[in-house]
Amino acid sequence: MTRFALLLAATTLAASPLAAQSFSVPRLSQDIKTLSSDAYEGRGPATPGEARTVAYLTQQLKAAGVQPGGDVVNGQRQYTQRVPLLQSNWSADPIVTLQGGAAAGRLAQGTDIAVRAPLNGASQLRLDNAPLVFAGYGVQAPERQWDDFKGMDVRGKILVVFINDPDFDGPLADGGPDFGGKAMTYYGRWTYKYEQAAKLGAAGVLIVHEDAPASYGWATVKNSNTNTMFDVVRQSPGGSHPAMESWISKATAEKIFAASGTTLAQAKAAARRRDFKPVELPVRLSATGNAAAQTITSYNVVGLLPGTTRPDETVIYSAHWDHLGVGLPDAEGDRIYNGAADNATGTAHVLEQARWFAKEPRTQRSLVFLFVTAEEKGLLGTEYYVSNPLYALGKTAGVLNTDGGALYGPARDFSISGSAKLGLLDMLTAEAARRGRTYSPDERPEAGSFFRSDHFPFAKRGVPAISWNGGRDLVNGGKARAKALADEYVAKRYHQPADEFDPSWDFSGLVQDAEILHKVGRDLANSAAWPNWSEDSEFRGARDTSAAERGGTAPAATTAAGERG
Repeated sequence: MTRFALLLAATTLAASPLAAQSFSVPRLSQDIKTLSSDAYEGRGPATPGEARTVAYLTQQLKAAGVQPGGDVVNGQRQYTQRVPLLQSNWSADPIVTLQGGAAAGRLAQGTDIAVRAPLNGASQLRLDNAPLVFAGYGVQAPERQWDDFKGMDVRGKILVVFINDPDFDGPLADGGPDFGGKAMTYYGRWTYKYEQAAKLGAAGVLIVHEDAPASYGWATVKNSNTNTMFDVVRQSPGGSHPAMESWISKATAEKIFAASGTTLAQAKAAARRRDFKPVELPVRLSATGNAAAQTITSYNVVGLLPGTTRPDETVIYSAHWDHLGVGLPDAEGDRIYNGAADNATGTAHVLEQARWFAKEPRTQRSLVFLFVTAEEKGLLGTEYYVSNPLYALGKTAGVLNTDGGALYGPARDFSISGSAKLGLLDMLTAEAARRGRTYSPDERPEAGSFFRSDHFPFAKRGVPAISWNGGRDLVNGGKARAKALADEYVAKRYHQPADEFDPSWDFSGLVQDAEILHKVGRDLANSAAWPNWSEDSEFRGARDTSAAERGGTAPAATTAAGERG
């Protein structure tokens, strides 16, 4: 998900009287404090914390006068949508050993390696002297004339690959199309590395962690990958997941490369060449582990305010309610990952939007308030929704997702996750300008934020969708203070137990953010407009294909610069 940028969310410089009357800071603060309290146990899916969270959101929507918008059961609409998930837990830490020179020895779970509980449908991990293959960045991208495998049969082998794209550290030296420099493509995401390994029949993957290309530290890797794992229920899970999915520390990778007669730096230099060929290393891996795997049911929570004249058309406000639950203790012995900023803030924001809209005259289109599960496990609640939509995706005018919230007061700008161009961004930019704010492109496209938040599954289906990010130019302290706060959050609190409610937070920025998102959503819900992606967007085709569902032809795209595509 996009994390730290959202904590610095941009705002207008003064809240309007309507916002002051309609958006309750005490209520917002109480929502965040409640949802991130120890009683909610980190809001892990399929835990007592989920039950409390779903009950709380349902009660709040009902009290606000927002109708249930979820599944229909026995003729009655519910406030929830059932989300079946595969759940997998290690019974004990897996035993992983390397054989081969200086690399030989056991790898400690959480310190040297972070092995995810299996999601390939197996309840055991059993690998015996599996060969390691260095496969560069693990990428096959024919449109960029790039293939890290060059025809090698990697079935039954363990791939060692770098995170991010080959050109993260600078332009490629041997010509041809690059991957976009610092702007991560989907090829750079860890999810792609695992998916491609499964496609090629590899037994496993060791992703080499480095802070900069991963965009977070080892603590985040450890905390995100050594606890309960989830996936959507698949007919053939082995087609998407190899037997062993893992990250290794930089120090572990250096030992593996040293045992192979090279260095990590030399290996990376070789992997950044288009003529790179995979290399079988003189190191082998054995692993054993037992897991408890089962299919469980989690829930999306859905509220609805039906439209007056076109109720089959929708505008969606979304946020993920889940976090990491209870996991490994930190240095203070705290095991509860409260997830206050991530994402009790976004959840509270969407809940307050629902209350706000419920007090106002109904819009022409329906408004849907979607609180999704299992974002932290791979956007699974949203992935399930878009695969089983409660409301037609072709008639969804736009999705406004919030994955975090402004906690440090107002800023002079705003942003979104990634650099996509779409008409929905034009609307946000215009509304922000009326309030004295400017749009700033994503300053850290190398973090791959576009692929890490709940707007992405909608985008893949062509639905115009953004994840709101705050600005990096705070009214109090400017860009320097914003960067310091962002760096501090990533280092000390992101996906760590220290992400707890802080009574000193300044919610004035979040209130002003909410004004913009409220106004744009209301305008869209009262219009006949169908925002689209820019002409050169990879999501444009899917949106155009759904034009007939809306009763017309695809409109011209509007780019973020306000030009017709």
